[in-house]
Amino acid sequence: MVANVWLCPGQGSQFVGMGKDLAAQFPAARETFEAIDSALGVPLSRLMFEGPEAELTQTQNAQPAILAHSAAVFAVVKHKVENVVAAAGHSLGEYSAYVCAGALTAPEAAKLVRRRGELMAKAAQDRDGTMTAIIGLPTADVEACCKTASSAGNVAVAANLNTSDQTVISGDVEAVTKAGDACKAKGARRVIPLNVSGAFHSPLMAPATDKLALALNRAPFTEPKFPVFANATAEPVKDADRGRRLLVDQVTLPVRWVACMQGAAKLAGAESRYIEIGPGQVLAGLAKRILPAGVVLSLGTASEVAKFLETG
Repeated sequence: MVANVWLCPGQGSQFVGMGKDLAAQFPAARETFEAIDSALGVPLSRLMFEGPEAELTQTQNAQPAILAHSAAVFAVVKHKVENVVAAAGHSLGEYSAYVCAGALTAPEAAKLVRRRGELMAKAAQDRDGTMTAIIGLPTADVEACCKTASSAGNVAVAANLNTSDQTVISGDVEAVTKAGDACKAKGARRVIPLNVSGAFHSPLMAPATDKLALALNRAPFTEPKFPVFANATAEPVKDADRGRRLLVDQVTLPVRWVACMQGAAKLAGAESRYIEIGPGQVLAGLAKRILPAGVVLSLGTASEVAKFLETG
């Protein structure tokens, strides 16, 4: 029997109109959006469906919006997917993965990522930071460039280890710029500054951790039904308390996505299928590069979901 792994996307996948077709076509999706709206006390689904884009892209809105989209797809298709061996999510997607694993309800997870977004936004306001994508250079070389570019008051770190030659760096503007220039000099094909509001997955986010830990400790978080791969350590997590701690750690530590996917592949074995649920196809694209032997699907639109329900 094919082993299935849920994949849940992170920030950057949001767009105006996200989830609208799902709500129109599938009652389970519509009910998920309504439950999250009620839990947050704001009409998040309206912002998702209608915008404005500038408001949707604010991290405290984008994070629960992406989670809501993933949770809505999951609510519709979960009965069609058997033999699930693991879940993994990129950054905020780790919370969505815990929804798939039954450790968090979608409304509770949405409240957590909204709080996470608020705390990260505050940390970003207090200390200016940025992120840059480095393409075509091995991660070890990128990390070396970051180390050279960093000084006592200026930090650059590898933040998203997406593939063996695609790494996002994060930190203080001056250090990240210097590290990007060093990567270019070392032979990187592309160095792309990202349009982000802060230095996510870097030490600059440390002020967010204490209050996030408080929110996580108060949340009803149960044992996951199957392992969820932690961004911070790439370990399969089966314990609720460990999961909470690692969700705090991932705010300041890199997303070890290659290692997470390799760990999932080890659990899933030769016959494996990776199902990305939520907006966009970013993780499906990464999965095809990291695990070329695996079957990869993206379920985000109503038409993709309808086709999956018909064919399985």
